Amino acid sequence: MSLNIEILSRAANEARGLCMDAVQASKSGHLGLPLGCAEMGAVLYGYALKYNPDEPRWINRDYFVLSAGHGSMFLYAWLHMSGYDLPMSEIKRFRQLHSKTPGHPEFGETPGVECTTGPLGQGVGNAVGIAVAMKMAAARFNTPERRIFDQHCICLAGDGCMQEGVASEASAFAGHFGLDNLILIYDSNAVTLDAPAKATQSEDTGARFKAYGFDVQEIDGHDMQAFLDALNIAKERDNGRPQFIIAHTLIGKGVPEVQGTYKAHGEAGAPYVDAARKGLGLPDEHYFVSNETREYFAEHKKKLLADYDGWKKTYNDWRKANPDKAKQLDDGIERKVPADLLAKIPEFPKDSKLATRKAGSEALQPIAQAMPLLMSGSADLHGSTLNYIKGGEDFTRDNPKGRNVHFGIREHGMCAILNGISYHGLFRASGATFLVFTDYCRASIRLAALSHLPNTYIFTHDSIGVGEDGPTHEPVETVSSVRLMPNIDVIRPADPEETAGAFVAAMQRTDGPTLLALTRQVVPILDEIDVKLRREGVSRGGYIAKREKGKLDLIIMSCGSELQHALAAANQLGDGARVVSMPCFERFNREPEEYREEILPNSCRRRVAIEAGVTEIWYQYVGLDGKVVGLHEFGLSAPGAEVMKERGIDAQHVIEAVNALS
Repeated sequence: MSLNIEILSRAANEARGLCMDAVQASKSGHLGLPLGCAEMGAVLYGYALKYNPDEPRWINRDYFVLSAGHGSMFLYAWLHMSGYDLPMSEIKRFRQLHSKTPGHPEFGETPGVECTTGPLGQGVGNAVGIAVAMKMAAARFNTPERRIFDQHCICLAGDGCMQEGVASEASAFAGHFGLDNLILIYDSNAVTLDAPAKATQSEDTGARFKAYGFDVQEIDGHDMQAFLDALNIAKERDNGRPQFIIAHTLIGKGVPEVQGTYKAHGEAGAPYVDAARKGLGLPDEHYFVSNETREYFAEHKKKLLADYDGWKKTYNDWRKANPDKAKQLDDGIERKVPADLLAKIPEFPKDSKLATRKAGSEALQPIAQAMPLLMSGSADLHGSTLNYIKGGEDFTRDNPKGRNVHFGIREHGMCAILNGISYHGLFRASGATFLVFTDYCRASIRLAALSHLPNTYIFTHDSIGVGEDGPTHEPVETVSSVRLMPNIDVIRPADPEETAGAFVAAMQRTDGPTLLALTRQVVPILDEIDVKLRREGVSRGGYIAKREKGKLDLIIMSCGSELQHALAAANQLGDGARVVSMPCFERFNREPEEYREEILPNSCRRRVAIEAGVTEIWYQYVGLDGKVVGLHEFGLSAPGAEVMKERGIDAQHVIEAVNALS
């Protein structure tokens, strides 16, 4: 079937009308991209994309990522017109409370939205991650007889995305690893929010992407046939090079008063909508979609469903021929976690001393064996973060089955790519760097939390115990700052057995990310605490590590490498002292009130906490009358034990804090 330019041009203008009406009604939003890219949307959803509106999460669909998420009405208009469960009533509720059409696309809120986008450049990283997961899936599950994965990830990005560093990191990764299933469309309209793009950029973007290893095409983004030809070329190439299409467009096309200027980026064109609609040949009726357009997309849907049915037959035959692979695929889609995962990790010898990063490495191996769809990556730090899956091989352009991904020194890009792997929905994504570099990738971590992605961040070198590298590499505020972020679990285990419990807890959490904060320095095995209690207590966030022998009159709390100091202090403070290990505030706060009262009874108000970090967040547990031994300054360059002593992180300072209580 050839491209029906006449009807798709009509559909493009009607999509423009929907966007203008929605932005005008909500008195906010962005008209520029939806109007400028309408012809490309018509080709994508009306002809070129492989999708099933009745089954938005079909595993062999093409993924479309709108990295320039401010242009959300572009996506909503085409999802509505192409038959997704996004009725006109939701288009009319654009940006309104509890609508399926929020200001920026949100994963899980709207059928057909693949990623939460808005912070510019993140969608490019997500698309790269999706392309990685597609490569992994095809390598793991396709057989010589039947290909059940044969798809592309198409991403639409703008000048803002091109300028953001995270997109550059991810694109360089895509070129190096030969992600030829990735098609990146650059909406080049020569405008940013504040000014013409030439005010802030003068680079040759095409040359930059050629240098990354992309094939580059350049077209008029309003020429439907040219765009389709470029897409077909990009899809047909299997040459180990991701594809980059520079599509020159007129921002805000259809609103003469602002089109082609930076004013068209936002809602400045809204006052001119009525005249613009007439200029586009639209009737007075708002939110108008013609019968001809409806009929076209209904017929197109029949073709899509026929193609889907053909794939489904192949898929069912594949399942019958490959029952083990089929079960693994189902487990991945359902995010199944083995019930006995903790039991698969051997106990650590009582006389050993290990850094929790090393204990994490040992815990990871049996977990990886039990969870074959778990992948692990590192930002050029596998030798320090120790999260390499032994026997898992490296992910490369020649070996997409590999489970270990070398992200290079690209922390932000790594975390955006991890999000994409999770959005894909089959593999469990984990990645590692030093904890202090959380600040390099915080935007991606925040989006993972917002989108309920079950990523695991294996972040090591967690405190001033790092030592000789000095304050640039010694996080003092990082753990608390991430704890302030909604919907992310931060687990800071105290010893190897707690570390085993922490890794299992991270795997068991499927509705949000987990950050594991692990030590560089060795810590003792806390064998005065029952092994089972240490392992299982992590899952509840807090537990009694040392119970008082007499009447309870003091509670000392801690986590991570400082728990040893809390225990040592309690041993000197008498029978009334209880020690509570608090490896994960978020998990503890989700426990029933009865459990929290059992661990931290309100009747005992004499409380002290110790952690080698800023203190403020601990006051939710110690109360205003309690004391916290911690830090309000950066660390030092010296051996870690000396830095801890110099900064007062030891049992003696806990005892002094207790003695200072009223």
